[in-house]
Amino acid sequence: MKVVKIEHFNEAVDLFNKMGVDPYGIQAMVSKTMAVNIFIPKVLCKVANILKQEMISLGGDAAVARDSVSCSVETTDVLLMGTYKQHERLVEKLAKQPFGLSAVSSNVKQIIDNMQGGNYELKTSRRILPLGKKTIVMGILNVTPDSFSDGNLHFEHQVAIDHGLRMVDEGADIIDVGGESTRPGSKAITSRQEIARVLPVIEGLAAKIKIPISIDTSKAEVASAAIKAGAEIVNDVSALRDKKMLSVLKETQAAIILMHMRGIPENMQSGDLHYDDLMLDISNFLRERCQKAISAGLSRNSIVVDPGIGFGKSYDDNCRIIRKLDELKALGFPILLGTSRKTFIGNVTGGDPQNRLEGTAATVVASILNGCHIVRVHDVAFMRKVADMTDAILHFGCP
Repeated sequence: MKVVKIEHFNEAVDLFNKMGVDPYGIQAMVSKTMAVNIFIPKVLCKVANILKQEMISLGGDAAVARDSVSCSVETTDVLLMGTYKQHERLVEKLAKQPFGLSAVSSNVKQIIDNMQGGNYELKTSRRILPLGKKTIVMGILNVTPDSFSDGNLHFEHQVAIDHGLRMVDEGADIIDVGGESTRPGSKAITSRQEIARVLPVIEGLAAKIKIPISIDTSKAEVASAAIKAGAEIVNDVSALRDKKMLSVLKETQAAIILMHMRGIPENMQSGDLHYDDLMLDISNFLRERCQKAISAGLSRNSIVVDPGIGFGKSYDDNCRIIRKLDELKALGFPILLGTSRKTFIGNVTGGDPQNRLEGTAATVVASILNGCHIVRVHDVAFMRKVADMTDAILHFGCP
């Protein structure tokens, strides 16, 4: 006898096929091989009691507040616990029920559909980039005098272009060009300054490389200029705070990376870093930002989400995000993570940013294993090998 660990449904299908299970049986049983817990905050007690009864009737369960059974409290959080099959049957049972349960049914269905996915196609203005089977390595190219790790190293335009070309040779899949530091405590610069820094570099790279270029900016004016120069992805740490950004994206059909950040770089680490529920806060924020983009006419396939490691987060928060990253799969969008050389790594390994290679590698491995599609890194050659080996482990036997 042995314990069988099944992390993907295709693993279950492969096992059933090797066992000679009837195809109809495979279809009926595959969603019984994995379980998922779905947390629903602040549910009316009468609704929570129905959810608990229905889930128990299906062989699952639901945790609620002790006083919710007697309805002596107005609301309760609910944790639905069951296999994917049980959640699918719950969706069917709730679909036509009153008290808002049809909306719960729709939301649960969306979550279980998203959680069963993992492969995406990212549509930029110039190509379709497959995501899922191979981790995308995004090389960081800071054309700044003051970035926390490599400030002033690539501030000269030709030096920056040469470094970008070197990262391509080292295995980068995307080059992310930024002209404004977003390190904690950094102050904003003007659009004119930012454009002057990045445009010559983007133009120089676009003429020589075939992989996508992204522009790391929160300013619509900079994004527009960069896209005209050859960029096809906007990496926006402010997640559309510039009201003109959506118009730029819709007009150019560039892809967008939406990041969670509380505050702005200048003050994000100096205020209150407490979250009542870190992952719920991040999920709700990113879901709202993604919906705003889609409602404005952007393609769902052009959106990537980033939980924002180090942006208004404590050391514990950053570690928690990586550990629980797969919870963000429920959003239904590919995930980017940028941990490279950051302070929380130095808290463990010591050393200045340039000496955090091993710690960064550990976060890259953990991120990929927990569902990350794109890793944003400084040390491309090293992290390309780390990502490739992690992919080999993760996807072994998974066609």
